[in-house]
Amino acid sequence: MVTASAPVSLSSDVLIIGGGPGGYVTAIRASQLGFKVRLVERENLGGICLNWGCIPTKALLRSAEVARMLANATEFGFTVPKFTTHFPKIIARSRSVAAQLSAGVKHLMKKNKIEVIEGQARFEGPGKVTVRSAKGADLGTFTAKHIILATGAHPRALPGLEPDGKLVWTHREAMTPTQQPASLIVIGSGAIGIEFANFYAALGTKVTVVEVMDRILPVEDEEISAFARKAFEKQGMTILTSAKVTALDKGKDNVTVTVEQNGATQRLKADRAIVAIGIVGNTEGLGLETTKVRVDRGHIVINEWCATDEPGIYAIGDVAGPPWLAHKASHEGVMCIERIAGLPNVHPLNVTNIPGCTYCSPQIASVGLTEAKAKAAGYDIRVGRFPFIGNGKAIAMGEPEGFVKTIFDAKTGALLGAHMIGSEVTEMIQGYTIARTMETTETELMHTIFPHPTISEAIHEAVLDAYGRVVHM
Repeated sequence: MVTASAPVSLSSDVLIIGGGPGGYVTAIRASQLGFKVRLVERENLGGICLNWGCIPTKALLRSAEVARMLANATEFGFTVPKFTTHFPKIIARSRSVAAQLSAGVKHLMKKNKIEVIEGQARFEGPGKVTVRSAKGADLGTFTAKHIILATGAHPRALPGLEPDGKLVWTHREAMTPTQQPASLIVIGSGAIGIEFANFYAALGTKVTVVEVMDRILPVEDEEISAFARKAFEKQGMTILTSAKVTALDKGKDNVTVTVEQNGATQRLKADRAIVAIGIVGNTEGLGLETTKVRVDRGHIVINEWCATDEPGIYAIGDVAGPPWLAHKASHEGVMCIERIAGLPNVHPLNVTNIPGCTYCSPQIASVGLTEAKAKAAGYDIRVGRFPFIGNGKAIAMGEPEGFVKTIFDAKTGALLGAHMIGSEVTEMIQGYTIARTMETTETELMHTIFPHPTISEAIHEAVLDAYGRVVHM
């Protein structure tokens, strides 16, 4: 680690700014390729994903899953006395999981001989970066032939809906409250908003979701969104779509949200509110104005190789725009550094091959085009569906709600998209992702043997259904 001392001038082959899943993975791959690598991180290794996003939220959702299992124990032949929720312990477990993995990333940096500099980076021109500690100490001026920005993003705020950390939360406060709110309003129904809504609802919080679009989870296929809404409402959530928040008023220990919907106005009162309306890249304070790097609508502009307009400066992950996913950041970083190294067979990222997952209950996963987007792109399509109620493993598990949907090009048999909702679909989507990467057609998928009994058999049946050959429906 570099600590506060007399400023020095240090050079390396590659300087990476940001130690999240984009930055630290890129650093490891760069080291494997023989580059001398330094990484600057201002807060915690692992970034938002590991410390305040992907990983700790999954720990919280696991607790929600356990709560649901206990509540339904009689279905499986068990009598469970009324159980008590120890909310602080749930939060503490989530934080310990994040801490354990952040320490693991620190070990990986040491193992791969990557020097980590703890501080805030700022460009002083192309190829030159100064770093200061959290207390303002000058840690030195660092130069590198290749500088990769992986600074991530922060929650988007709208006028009047600014989070204050007490009554109006972002994902950070939602993960570490001192006590469970009795009621909660979630503004925004993307993956972040829905996961938190699902978590709190499972623990007994009265949850209302407000979405300005005409359906929740608007990036998903419309059938998936509709199925999810019914499932969430069955769980007790209140969902308002085509609803615009026009005001948010704070009381002493509660909030009141004014919502316009279908020409009518209503005021909703709750203990707390979560604002989950998107994110903006972390570009402030980086000194990008001393370079040719362009920022457009809060994100750095890059080409297909993650290169910015300034030679030698690259950007990956959330700071470079959507989709805002950890696995996209990691893949971009590896692709970027391998391109820099001159490796053969390096390909630009195909965004349609990036799977998306929402870890609510039921889980949601997808890859490729939705039915609507496939039609809009001019494809003649074949669509297959298979419900979990026709799958033996799903019924045996007590998880019969859900379905798999496939979309094929009717002319070529190419798999255009796959969409799932139900138990463990976030694990199953990778089958379709591999199929997309390998440019598999319906023929290969039909001839693939799926183990029985598994929920993954629904993948096979959905393909068969698209071609009139479904067996168990």
